[in-house]
Amino acid sequence: MSSWSRQRPKSPGGIQPHVSRTLFLLLLLAASAWGVTLSPKDCQVFRSDHGSSISCQPPAEIPSYLPADTVHLAVEFFNLTHLPANLLQGASKLQELHLSSNGLESLSPEFLRPVPQLRVLDLTRNALTGLPPGLFQASAALDTLVLKENQLEVLEVSWLHGLKALGHLDLSGNRLRKLPPGLLANFTLLRTLDLGENQLETLPPDFLRGPLQLERLHLEGNKLQVLGKDLLLPQPDLRYLFLNGNKLARVAAGAFQGLRQLDMLDLSNNSLASVPEGLWASLGQPNWDMRDGFDISGNPWICDQNLSDLYRWLQAQKDKMFSQNDTRCAGPEAVKGQTLLAVAKSQ
Repeated sequence: MSSWSRQRPKSPGGIQPHVSRTLFLLLLLAASAWGVTLSPKDCQVFRSDHGSSISCQPPAEIPSYLPADTVHLAVEFFNLTHLPANLLQGASKLQELHLSSNGLESLSPEFLRPVPQLRVLDLTRNALTGLPPGLFQASAALDTLVLKENQLEVLEVSWLHGLKALGHLDLSGNRLRKLPPGLLANFTLLRTLDLGENQLETLPPDFLRGPLQLERLHLEGNKLQVLGKDLLLPQPDLRYLFLNGNKLARVAAGAFQGLRQLDMLDLSNNSLASVPEGLWASLGQPNWDMRDGFDISGNPWICDQNLSDLYRWLQAQKDKMFSQNDTRCAGPEAVKGQTLLAVAKSQ
């Protein structure tokens, strides 16, 4: 596995939330230096022209009310199975809500109704097994939803009703075995979808129908065995595709057809012994050069004449190939253990 293949956006929502949260943490440091935090029981508060930013971690006490101008709230690392019912009352200007690393088991359907301007909701590392229908009824502005590392075994389309502006959805690190048809049908603005580190064995035929500008797709660390011809067809502008750490033994000949802007492809650590001729035809062409590279290491490649198409492609794209020394032949015996690139050069 190459170092780049695990990269995800560094914080929910991509660049802008990353910048805002980094700035927020710097401001909290400054606030602490200015004596804004009065005691260990107090949450850290920073006030600016844009509104109040509040961060609560143990041993601080969760506030019973929030300033009306609160725009950023973090309540993290508490042993909470449920949230106070009135936590968000009166905070109608709230834009970011971070609730990671608690023990949340459920949420009230009315929980988010007081905060219609919310743009980022981070529920990483909780104990959620589901979401109540209606939770996002007043969340038309929500851009980033992170449900990473919870205990979701199933998804219901109804759980996500009301999300009209969703651009970043992170469901990684759960226990999902399958996805419901039409899950993404209404998410036309979705840019990043992360389903890594689940237990998915197959994907619905219409899986990617809905988003119109998907750029980043994480499917690594699942149990996928086949990549079909039409799965990626609805997403010609996809730029980052992570399929590493699955059980892929077959990739259809036209699976990558139409991916005109792909910058990064990770197929490492699968069960690929061969691939069909023509699979690579649309990748790494002069009009788009896969500038961030590709990884096909950790597969049991059978380096015979059936890989001749791959050999030619590797010769042209070798400068973008990661883990070259770990991309080796499992057979036949005459070339077993040799790197794929060395065999390609000898052909």
